[in-house]
Amino acid sequence: MKKTLGLLLMVFALVLLSACGNNSGGNAGDNDAANAGANAGSIGDAGDSSASEDSAAGEPAAEPVTIKVGATPEPHATILEFVKDKLAAEGVNLEIVVFNDYVQPNVQLYEKQLDANFFQHVPYLEEFNAEKGYDLVKVTGVHIEPMGAYSKKIDSIDQLKDGAKIAIPNDATNGGRALALLAKHNLITLKEGVGILATVQDIADNPKNLEIVELEAATLPRVLPDVDIAVINTNYALEAGLVPTRDALFIEDSDSPYVNILVARPDNQNDEAIRKLADALNSPEVKQFIEENYEGAVVPAF
Repeated sequence: MKKTLGLLLMVFALVLLSACGNNSGGNAGDNDAANAGANAGSIGDAGDSSASEDSAAGEPAAEPVTIKVGATPEPHATILEFVKDKLAAEGVNLEIVVFNDYVQPNVQLYEKQLDANFFQHVPYLEEFNAEKGYDLVKVTGVHIEPMGAYSKKIDSIDQLKDGAKIAIPNDATNGGRALALLAKHNLITLKEGVGILATVQDIADNPKNLEIVELEAATLPRVLPDVDIAVINTNYALEAGLVPTRDALFIEDSDSPYVNILVARPDNQNDEAIRKLADALNSPEVKQFIEENYEGAVVPAF
């Protein structure tokens, strides 16, 4: 009997101890839940603060867009270098690819190796497109480079002898332009109505029996010592250290129609980066740069 009573007391004690343990665990659980809730609220506040800071900071800056532009050295590449920093501030990385000929800048633009080019005037572009079947397009006009006639042998055209040798560019538009300049100064007469597409076959009168030699435009400054006169594009004259307004025997008037242009393709001519480049090239800063650096050898056309 005593043993049975002892067992019952033992069981009762164990039940009491178990109940006390459960109450303690429940309180701890409630405290943990409360703490977790408080912590969750704290994290949420931090997240809201972070989101607010991100919103205040604005969206991350977009990656710069790179455009490759082909150009002859002077003055085209020099002008492009001048606007490079301005474009960089507007998110456009300008990569300038320099050429010493008038063919590859158009070929590489058409083949999408370039995004634009800056070296030519409208008559040349139109003739090139027609010859190659291209559809390159003008974006904007930038400047005029009056073509000039230079000599290492004479100081004025009055000294030009019969049979003298005159070198001109061998491409259709610049050749015609050179012939028109010679005609304007009464060295030759051209057939009526031939205009800018004149060739040596269109010479109607050549009173001094001048020998007209057609050569690649880029080579004309180098052959200057070997001819009596060379009619040279201003970009190549400048590259050779010649100052058109000082060194030319005679030069085109400043109202020349041969405006040098920025050129692109139909598929990218309205791209934002190309438009930003066009705006930069037509800016007051570029106008001032041209006027101060080229002293009339290059004339702004905007």
